[in-house]
Amino acid sequence: MISPAYAQAPGAGGGDVFVSLLPLVLIFIVFYFLLIRPQQQKMKQHRAMLEALKKGDQVLTGGGIVGKVTRVDPDGMVSVEIAQGVQVKVAKATISDVLTKPAPAANENSGAASPPGSGQAPQSGGFLSKLFKR
Repeated sequence: MISPAYAQAPGAGGGDVFVSLLPLVLIFIVFYFLLIRPQQQKMKQHRAMLEALKKGDQVLTGGGIVGKVTRVDPDGMVSVEIAQGVQVKVAKATISDVLTKPAPAANENSGAASPPGSGQAPQSGGFLSKLFKR
């Protein structure tokens, strides 16, 4: 009256492994393009900004201090003037942004730099402002 139970026959294992790993591979690819790669590019831009740092640049430190670079040491330190006659030494890596660069000393005939108020509108906006024409 009781029927005997039989074990199932083993299935093909080769295709199942690939199908089961495919979502993990796709997740890694998405993470690479959305998280890892943009972060690497941002770090590369920050390193380039720090390498181009020179005397006279106005900088913002990681602690929120805004000042003018007075000296860049080769050992990775930067002297920043935060007030008249007040200088602090900060690590170069803690500089988060260069706010303004000093205006280049341009000859009147060169036309390389236009003085403020010369009638030329500054270039502003990014991709979205160009897209929406604002």
